[in-house]
Amino acid sequence: MKATPIEHDLTLWVEGDVPTRMFYAGRRWTVTDTPTRLRDSIWSVQAGHRGGLYGWRFQATDDAGDSLVFDVYPDADGWHVHHTYA
Repeated sequence: MKATPIEHDLTLWVEGDVPTRMFYAGRRWTVTDTPTRLRDSIWSVQAGHRGGLYGWRFQATDDAGDSLVFDVYPDADGWHVHHTYA
């Protein structure tokens, strides 16, 4: 798998604090697997962030049937995509 950093606006919908769907890169996405919560340890290594940061990794599929795996995290400005994996 190849990680691809991308900057786009992200709107994330959650149910019970778990991602269910999103709007990202001009497309609507539906979460199509069980999201995995990412803890501090992965972010401190991958993103250079210090403690307290969490995020999610999940597969999502758009209306055309294309699927990607996303690593997303929240900050003061809202949710962001850290990486996508094809």
